[in-house]
Amino acid sequence: MKVGAVVLTMGNRPDELRALLDSVAKQDGDPIEVVVVGNGSPLPELPDGVRTVELPENVGIPAGRNVGIEAFGPGGSEVDVLLFLDDDGLLPHADTAELCRQAFAADPELGIISFRIADPETGTTQRRHVPRLRASDPMRSSRVTTFLGGANAVRTKVFAQVGGLPDDFFYAHEETDLAWRALDAGWMIDYRSDMVLHHPATAPSRHAVYHRMVARNRVWLARRNLPVPLIPVYLGVWLLLTLARRPSKAALRAWLGGFREGWKTPCGARRPMKWRTVWRLTRLGRPPVI
Repeated sequence: MKVGAVVLTMGNRPDELRALLDSVAKQDGDPIEVVVVGNGSPLPELPDGVRTVELPENVGIPAGRNVGIEAFGPGGSEVDVLLFLDDDGLLPHADTAELCRQAFAADPELGIISFRIADPETGTTQRRHVPRLRASDPMRSSRVTTFLGGANAVRTKVFAQVGGLPDDFFYAHEETDLAWRALDAGWMIDYRSDMVLHHPATAPSRHAVYHRMVARNRVWLARRNLPVPLIPVYLGVWLLLTLARRPSKAALRAWLGGFREGWKTPCGARRPMKWRTVWRLTRLGRPPVI
């Protein structure tokens, strides 16, 4: 299988980006072709052979990654698998790409692999980086219903069948939108604890737009993908969970503003999942109401 890699950067972490690219170059097996997308910023000097795209403005994470996909031909068709890696991440093991090749070759239904993210200093994996409800044991691999945006591998046939990431989301929940569409089309998603990306432990709320985007995109996600009876259930559960977490007044105000925005603004094409997909998600441990 031919493997490519998409790295999105805003140009503010040149040393980390270079270390990531070095770790990709050291992967076992055939060389991995890499495209680095400068999301609204010029790119630093990069190793020979790395493809580059410089966007004139920051178009957001999903749109930027979609540009990277298209750099490998329509829907990434020049390669069989695409790795999506954070620019401040690093592949500590040289066999990760080869493990991806083996996993996809062994399971024709496997469409997406979510890597385990581990802090390079402590080796710990944050609970939020295990994409399932039962997240207490990050060392347990399993089938899952979503994946991590900057640490994953996707079979490019998935993009050909269901399209890319939702551009307008800008940040937050774009992975779940793609995951639900892929699952609805019959693909499966694996979380693999043996495929590791080193990334410093951080809080998602470090992004200024976090609370508004999370709420807005949660509404868009439901409106785009869920059968009508499940939309109020899903969003009602998340409203209660947000209140139960007792956010600060400023955070709650931003969240509620985003929630209202999600109802008032266009969410893109609506393609509700089949009820058998709802049951499939439920059997996988995460019914689409939470």
